[in-house]
Amino acid sequence: MTPAEIRQEIIDILDDISPDEDLDNLDDDKAFREQLELDSMDFLDIVMELRKRHRVQIPEEDYGHLASMQSTVTYLEPKMKDL
Repeated sequence: MTPAEIRQEIIDILDDISPDEDLDNLDDDKAFREQLELDSMDFLDIVMELRKRHRVQIPEEDYGHLASMQSTVTYLEPKMKDL
């Protein structure tokens, strides 16, 4: 997957988890929690959806890499490049 495809996949997951959020103006460099009404369970849902949809394993110690869209795409790119 390309970075743009990974970004779109994250948008799709966020839309499924929190359908009332406006994702059109998401700032890729700003933390998700500063922009969206996400709690810790929503965050775990993102991790679980990535595992379910793409078999991407994200260890708990790496959760900090998923703070913003940019950091998430950067972290996931090597894991999802062959998908």
